[in-house]
Amino acid sequence: MDARAVIARLRQGKMPSAAELDAFAKGLATGAVTDAQAGAFAMAVCLRGLGEAGRVALTRAMRDSGTLLAWDLPGPVIDKHSTGGVGDCISLLLAPALAACGAYVPMISGRGLGHTGGTLDKLEAIPGLRVALTPDQLRAQMETTRCAIVSASAEIAPADRRLYAIRDVTGTVDSIDLITASILSKKLAAGLEGLVLDVKVGSGAFMKTMAEAEALARALVSTAQGAGCMTTALITDMSQPLATAAGNALEVIEVMETLTGTSVNAALWELTAALGGEALALGGLAADADDGAARIEQALESGHAAEYFGRMVAAQGGPADFVERWPDRLPSAPVLREVPAPRAGFVVTVDGTALGQAVVHLGGGRLRDGDRVNPSVGLSDMAGIGEEVSRDLPLAMVHAATEADAEAAVRAVQAAYGFGDRAPDEPPLVHGRIA
Repeated sequence: MDARAVIARLRQGKMPSAAELDAFAKGLATGAVTDAQAGAFAMAVCLRGLGEAGRVALTRAMRDSGTLLAWDLPGPVIDKHSTGGVGDCISLLLAPALAACGAYVPMISGRGLGHTGGTLDKLEAIPGLRVALTPDQLRAQMETTRCAIVSASAEIAPADRRLYAIRDVTGTVDSIDLITASILSKKLAAGLEGLVLDVKVGSGAFMKTMAEAEALARALVSTAQGAGCMTTALITDMSQPLATAAGNALEVIEVMETLTGTSVNAALWELTAALGGEALALGGLAADADDGAARIEQALESGHAAEYFGRMVAAQGGPADFVERWPDRLPSAPVLREVPAPRAGFVVTVDGTALGQAVVHLGGGRLRDGDRVNPSVGLSDMAGIGEEVSRDLPLAMVHAATEADAEAAVRAVQAAYGFGDRAPDEPPLVHGRIA
């Protein structure tokens, strides 16, 4: 396989064969394809596209570049994946809630990509917690804990591991073909029986319009089902951050407040129930999505989801008493700064991408491959659409490592908000369903 020839064909708008894509994926996994060639490939796909047949071929090639997991468990193996947003910490709620309802959830997740936060980065804000498990360790944890949130091991979809990191630093994140292949290569390699997808739309998502989100949702669902995995997608709102916090430890705090009932975030609760309901229905653990949503809510209300979260944290090396003592276990930033509203009125728009970038520049994400993430920094108490603000009511709270970082973040947050004299309608949380 000549990687240059594959890239040249894509640049010319010609579709490489399935065999060529399979060889290219193997070259990504072995290192035969260089970083420069991988970046050029990603850019060519962004500009020219692969088409449905090419997307399926690339997904299968990346899936087959490593180990395929198989399960022998007494319940369904199901999972969820989000296309990424700001303040999206649903996975940390949903995995233990599904486990509490009888499902097995080997959730292979990713790190921050572009302006969006990464589930693995959020989990690693918990001291001692490790996300790198071997396939054997993952199997053992499924048998004892029913849920795990882990990185793709070196054996699982290694081609995606290479390409994922390169996309983050080459401006090639927002491609339907690459997003589909990246998500599904890992999920299909995990041997799932059912998958629910959370496709974000809005200012804080990669897909800014409903047309883009629907196209991605249909691509994901058709590709996954074509590969034999029952799949449903919900198109959900990202015209503002999902949580009121953005930043790794700060989002874990909001998760724990919701899991333990100390301060429930209604949007997190509602979307966890909606996605979980779909997943339980796919796995045969609920009569339909509504029945499944009720079961998820019961798992949250009863504290069973919190129990499973605690077991998962302990199994992956985190504190055994994390659920009881999480306020003492998470890092905090040394500099706190309120963000004053530039004017009185109502929040009418929120630029979620700008808020995500503010967190990245605080050190809560990566500007370059290999950058270290500061788990303590970010934004909290962010005002939402329809909220009334004034100079006495801050838009958000900045958590920063230095005064200079805090000052820059204050300006960025102020610029991310739009104001009006009347309260707008609050956007719906779920815009559509693709099955």
